[in-house]
Amino acid sequence: MTLSADTFDKLDWSAIAAQLDSEGYVVLPRLAGTEEARMFAREALASNALRSVSLDSLDLGRGDLLYFGAALSQPWARWRADLYRQLAPIANRWNEMLGMPYRFPADLDAFLERNRRAGQTQAQSHLNQLGTDDYLALHQRSEGEHVFPLQVVALLSAPGKDFTGGELVLTEQRPRMQSRPTVVPLGLGDAAIIAAAPRPFKGSSAYYQVNLRHAISRVRSGERIGVELSFHDAPQAANDQRAFDLDT
Repeated sequence: MTLSADTFDKLDWSAIAAQLDSEGYVVLPRLAGTEEARMFAREALASNALRSVSLDSLDLGRGDLLYFGAALSQPWARWRADLYRQLAPIANRWNEMLGMPYRFPADLDAFLERNRRAGQTQAQSHLNQLGTDDYLALHQRSEGEHVFPLQVVALLSAPGKDFTGGELVLTEQRPRMQSRPTVVPLGLGDAAIIAAAPRPFKGSSAYYQVNLRHAISRVRSGERIGVELSFHDAPQAANDQRAFDLDT
């Protein structure tokens, strides 16, 4: 698929919402074409504006996170704004199911202004660059007063060709139950929308909260390039580790 101004408007958002309700994630296959995805990776890695943080320094695995900062380049700024517009109604419906009064504004800029007023100014969207034996441990980015309950994870290199291993792994924790692991197969140019905070799950008599964390399994060979788009910023902190809810 070649991205256009109305790419996200053309998706079946009723089906996407239903999958998010039932599983906490949904895969958007071939959101970017092969050459587009590789171009996005090359351009981002060549940028001097990205701030590099090692996962080892965060006690969060091995490899590097390359933070975009507040001023996202294209296409990520457009992806983030367009996807937020579609996901905000889902996030508001989830809050309503859980009896939470908070409602997200329809526009991303309005939501980020709430972030800034609350002291959440640390941008979280980033590339992850993982080589052989690198991995990203289970985590969730959910710190702050204004937390958007969904995020986007996309793959910019080809499994089986550019790297082996490096699967996206989700674990969902439900009350009084064992965690449920899921391996989500992503191909080059695929994106997944995943829960980034507690979400509603319908029990026998009412909705209750379930919590999903994600990880990237160990890369067995080659180099894996991915991108994560967060819709909320984190509280400004001296230590980046405070921006993560780690599964330890």
